[in-house]
Amino acid sequence: MSDCLFCKMAAGEIKPDVVYEDDQVLAFRDLHPQAPLHALVIPKRHVATLNELDDAGLGGRLLQTAAQIAKDLGYADNGYRTVLNCNADGGQTVFHLHLHLLAGRQMHWPPG
Repeated sequence: MSDCLFCKMAAGEIKPDVVYEDDQVLAFRDLHPQAPLHALVIPKRHVATLNELDDAGLGGRLLQTAAQIAKDLGYADNGYRTVLNCNADGGQTVFHLHLHLLAGRQMHWPPG
């Protein structure tokens, strides 16, 4: 998608602050962090929302990547939160599937 911000990042046209990358996913620090660690984990191929995700393996890959980043950066033992927003009422503002990984502070419930 030529106008998708995250597709441009996945293609290397825009350079985010990368924390992880492989052939399927890219993870980078959020520009407006809500915790000491706030990374976004995205599929490299365009999937607009969770509703359009048709590959359970890719969904699992996003979760596994988030867990590995939390381990690698030293947050796994204390805990972290993963969030997938879907569509406007769910809080999604960029319509390219992305998982938020938040860590480094106490998370509260309900989230908001």
